[in-house]
Amino acid sequence: MINGTVVALSRWQFAMTALYHFLFVPLTLGMTFLLAAMETVYVTTGKQIYRDMAQFWGKLFLINFALGVSTGLTMEFEFGTNWSFYSGFVGDIFGAPLAIEGLMAFFMESTFVGLMAFGWQRLTKVQHLIVTYLVALGSNLSALWILVANGFMQDPQGAKFNPLTMRMELHDFPALLFSPDAQDKFVHTSIAGYVTASVFVLGVSAYYMLHQRHMALAKRSFRMAALFGVLATAGVITLGDALGFVGGHAQPSKLAAMEAMWHTEAPPASFNVAAIPSQREQRNLWTLQIPCVLTPLITHTMTQTVPGVDTLEAQAVQRIKNGIPAVEALKELSGNPNDAQAMAQFDAHQADLGYGFLVQRYAPNQDVALATSGDIAKAARDVIPQVAPIFWSFRVMVAMGLLMLAFFIAAVIFTLRNDAEKHRWLLKLALWMIPVPFVACEMGWLVAELGRQPWTVYQMLPTWMAASSHSVGYMVFSLAGFLLLYSIFIAVEMYLMVKFIRLGPSAHGSESPTRGGGSAGTYAPAAMLK
Repeated sequence: MINGTVVALSRWQFAMTALYHFLFVPLTLGMTFLLAAMETVYVTTGKQIYRDMAQFWGKLFLINFALGVSTGLTMEFEFGTNWSFYSGFVGDIFGAPLAIEGLMAFFMESTFVGLMAFGWQRLTKVQHLIVTYLVALGSNLSALWILVANGFMQDPQGAKFNPLTMRMELHDFPALLFSPDAQDKFVHTSIAGYVTASVFVLGVSAYYMLHQRHMALAKRSFRMAALFGVLATAGVITLGDALGFVGGHAQPSKLAAMEAMWHTEAPPASFNVAAIPSQREQRNLWTLQIPCVLTPLITHTMTQTVPGVDTLEAQAVQRIKNGIPAVEALKELSGNPNDAQAMAQFDAHQADLGYGFLVQRYAPNQDVALATSGDIAKAARDVIPQVAPIFWSFRVMVAMGLLMLAFFIAAVIFTLRNDAEKHRWLLKLALWMIPVPFVACEMGWLVAELGRQPWTVYQMLPTWMAASSHSVGYMVFSLAGFLLLYSIFIAVEMYLMVKFIRLGPSAHGSESPTRGGGSAGTYAPAAMLK
């Protein structure tokens, strides 16, 4: 049996690397299309300022892209080093989208990033614009394939378990690709990136406007980001509702944790606005509720029942009992693959095989045939993830989404009136808003990944089985090393970003760094702002 401490440390290490990496991903996804929009205006109007905007914001994009790649590469290796049983169990399915991502999307994106960065003087305007759009396409395709792989972990589609090889095997690639969870999560994540980039561009533009620097570029960037952001935020909220609808049906245990719903209520159920959940007592110590809101919010009906923790645990007990014969049959087949009786027993119970694995952790000598009712009860409790962090992460994410929508609406109103620079409170708020979408994205990741527990592959492979059998010392050493390395990456990102933001667009040689962003030759701000 794998040491529980090793499993916990493996989870912490992957969580740390993923959370660090996901600080870079949303900005990369969003900046590509903002750059494409700026460059499109340059190509269609011929105004030099829009070229300077694309070049300046492109430099910040490249810094973020480089560090995002550095933090992302190690994650794929972790599947083999720290999650070897998982890699063997689902490698045929999980490896396919990741291989496509590397061969098609990542190579495409990396190649055209080079052309975008160094091709300004070597390509025509239209050719460079096409390259920029291809970078945007490549980055979003990369996100698609990664989220297809993640979608399989959340809702395994298109695969079957082969009891003779002890592996999941891909049998329906379209089902894997078009999994509702994967597709909804891709769109939701991509648009969240657009929101992140919009807030970032707004904040930096506001910084220039507060200091009366580079006003021509700042005002136009502010306006484009505000318009881009208000549409993206409305989209991410709408699609977040769709993702919640799909996820609520595919993973009812995650939904119960998100809503701190310990007991099944007759529809329409109440919505917990705030609560203090107690996992040990399986109740909320304090709750602020809105009656009759949860059912229509989750099911889009007034009559469908939303199962609570009590119902889900009762269902898990039955599925564990049904999964035990599947694990026993699997043991017989490992010794004699031609055992027809064992194969028939496995076929009859294979739908609940994962639940049989779940109780194996508690059974004496990991022999599920010896599992007691107490062991089954412990395993049934495991199907409910940690409620408090999921409940509050979800609410922080939603609250920040609504805050950003209100902020973007205000920014659009003032920028369309062409007096945003007169409202210093708005510009100062824009600076404070820069971390908000990053935190919201991290909260969304926590909801998605913590809510899947105790499964690595939902209802198929428990997390306790998936890890590699490393020593505790090895895991502590590698976790500390990654923590140090990734902290250095974040420090480098912050240093370079702040450095080039302070330098401003004058680093391209197109604008004088004088107060007000004036230039004797290129900008003529008074004329540009007409």
